[in-house]
Amino acid sequence: MSGDDITLGELSDRDHAFYGLVWAGTTLTTRVDHALVRAHDLPLSWFEVMLWLHAQREPVAPSALGAKTLLSRSQVSRVVDALQARGLIERVPSPTDARSVRIALTSDGRRAFAEADATRRRALAEVFDGLLDDADIDALNTVWAKLKRTSSQEGRKALGK
Repeated sequence: MSGDDITLGELSDRDHAFYGLVWAGTTLTTRVDHALVRAHDLPLSWFEVMLWLHAQREPVAPSALGAKTLLSRSQVSRVVDALQARGLIERVPSPTDARSVRIALTSDGRRAFAEADATRRRALAEVFDGLLDDADIDALNTVWAKLKRTSSQEGRKALGK
C-alpha cells in the first residue's frame, strides 16, 4: 500500500454509519456553502439564519435563533450584524421589553433568501435529490427525528427539566 492510499480499517456497521453521516453532512454542507458564496456572497451560516427568519410571521428574539440554529450565540450575533449591514434583516424593538430587540427579514432579505434557496436546491439536485428516492428521504427523516428527539431529551436532562 502506498503512503497515499489510506483507509479507516475495519469498522463496525454502526461506526461506518456514523462516519457516513458525518461525511455526507460535511460534503453536502461544503457543496451548498460554495454555491451560495459563489452566486450570492452568502455563506451557509447566513443562509441558515435567513431560513429560520423566513419561516416566521413575526420578528424573533436573537436568543431564539441561537437556540434553533447550529451556530453559537456569538456566531449568531456576528451573522445578524453582517446581514443587517447588507440590508437583509432589521432589528425592531420588542413589543414587550423596551430593552430588547427582535429580528426580521427585510423585503430585500426575503428576495435574497428566495434566490439563495433556489441556488441551494440546484446545488443539491444532482447529489441529493437525483440520488435519493422517497423511501430514502423517509428513512433519513426517521433517523433525523430519532437523533433529534434523543438530543432534545439530553438537553432537558442537562438543564434539570
